[in-house]
Amino acid sequence: MTEIRLTNSKTHRKEVLQPLDPANVRMYLCGPTVYDRAHLGNARPVVVFDVLYRLLRHVYGPEHVTYVRNFTDVDDKINAAALARKEAGAAGTLEALIRERTEETIGWYHADMDALGALRPTHEPRATEYIGQMVAMIEGLIARGHAYAAEGHVLFDVRSYPDYGALSGRSVDDMIAGARVEVAPYKRDPMDFVLWKPSSDDLPGWESPWGRGRPGWHIECSAMSDALLGPSFDIHAGGIDLQFPHHENEIAQSMCVHPEAEFAKVWMHNEMLQVEGKKMSKSLGNFFTVRDLLDKGVPGEVIRFVLLGTHYSKPMDWTAEKAEEDEAQLRRWLRAASNAKRSAITDDLIATIANDLNTAGAREIVNQQFQALELENLRGSLEFLGLMREGILPEWADSIREVYELNAIVCQPRHREYLPAILKILERWKEHRLRKEFRLADELKAAALEAGVELRVTPQYAEADTTSHRLNPAKLEALK
Repeated sequence: MTEIRLTNSKTHRKEVLQPLDPANVRMYLCGPTVYDRAHLGNARPVVVFDVLYRLLRHVYGPEHVTYVRNFTDVDDKINAAALARKEAGAAGTLEALIRERTEETIGWYHADMDALGALRPTHEPRATEYIGQMVAMIEGLIARGHAYAAEGHVLFDVRSYPDYGALSGRSVDDMIAGARVEVAPYKRDPMDFVLWKPSSDDLPGWESPWGRGRPGWHIECSAMSDALLGPSFDIHAGGIDLQFPHHENEIAQSMCVHPEAEFAKVWMHNEMLQVEGKKMSKSLGNFFTVRDLLDKGVPGEVIRFVLLGTHYSKPMDWTAEKAEEDEAQLRRWLRAASNAKRSAITDDLIATIANDLNTAGAREIVNQQFQALELENLRGSLEFLGLMREGILPEWADSIREVYELNAIVCQPRHREYLPAILKILERWKEHRLRKEFRLADELKAAALEAGVELRVTPQYAEADTTSHRLNPAKLEALK
C-alpha cells in the first residue's frame, strides 16, 4: 500500500499517515460561513484538500473514506447581510431573509467549487442542523468544570485546559499580551471564549438551559465533527488563518468533553494567498471572488491548476501572468490527453502526491508525460488531479478553424465573436508583408501576440492562432 506522509501542524514534522481505522479514514475541513461569495483565498484549502481526498480514495478505496466539510449558517455576518437586505426594502421577516441568504450562498458555493473540479464531500453538515449536539456538548463542558454561564452567555474557561495554545505554540499569557480580545464584565479571563450567546427576538435563536440564544462559532465544528466522525479521527484541515483561535478552541472544547479521545490525529494547514505580491484586500483593489474570475473567462480548471502550482505549506501568489501561462500550458496538455482512448495512473504520480501533497512536483510529472507523448498516463494524471473530467476536453480548451479564402483563424469556440477583428488584423499583416513593410509587419505581429493572437504563414494560408495564448479583448480592439 502507498505510504502517505503529511506534515502535522501539531508536531511540526512530516509523519506517515496511520489511520485509526483503515476501513474508515476520516477527514474534516472547516467550510465557509455562508454570507457571501467565496473569494480566491477560500478556494485554496478546498482545492488542496480535494487532492488529499482523491489520494485517500485511491489508496484506501472510495467506500473507506469519510470527508466532512461544514457550512456555518448561523453567524453575525449572515445576520448583518440579511439585515442590509431588509433595510434595502426586501420583503419578509429577518429570519426568512437569513434563510434565503444562506440557501443562496450555499448554491453559489457549490457552483463555484464544482467549477474548480472539487469533489463533493461525503457530508456537508449545516450548523443549524446540529444545535442539539452543541447544547449537549456545552452541558458536558459545564459539568466537567470547563465552562460557566454568565448573563445569558456560556464561556469556555481556557485556564481549565493546561494544553491550551499547544497547536499555535503560544501560552495563554502570551496570547493576552499580543492579541485583541473582547473584554466583557461576565468573563473570568480575557481569553475565555463564547460557547453560547443570547439572541434577540428578531434573530435566529434556539431554546437552551441558558435561555434563547445561538452557538458561538467554535463549538459548531467540534459538535459536527464529533457527530459525523467520532471523538477521534484522522485529519483536520484548514487555512493557517484558522489555526488560532478557531482550531485552538476546537481542540480545547473537544478534548475537555472527551479527555479519553485524541480528537484530530493530524492537523494540516495551508498557507495564505496573495494577489500580485500583496495581501488580498478590498482597500487595495485586488480582492476578487472565484465567480469574478469565472465571469471574466478564466476557466475553473485554470484556477485549480494555478492553485496547485505552489505547495500548500508555502504562501501563494496569484498573478495574471501566471494564470495566462498556465492556461496556455494546460490547454496543450488537455488537447493531447483527449486523444488517449484510456487513462492510466502511474506510481510516480501517486508517490509524489503522497509525499505531503507535492502538487507542484505532480505538475512536473504531467509535463514529462506530455513531452514523452505518454497520452494514456497524461490523461490519467489530469483526471486524477481534477483537471480533466473523465477524459472530456473542456470547451474552453477546444479549438475551431475558420477559413476565409487564403486566411485561416484557429480559436476557441468562446472566442467566435472576435473572428472579424482577428481577420482584419491578419489582412493588415499580410498587406505589410506584400509591400515589404517588414518593420510594420513585425510590429503588428508583436502587438497581436500581446493581444493573444499569434500570426504565422503556413504553406496554404496566412494563419492567426489564439489557442496558445490568453486573448486580451481590449488590446485586440485597439489593433482593429
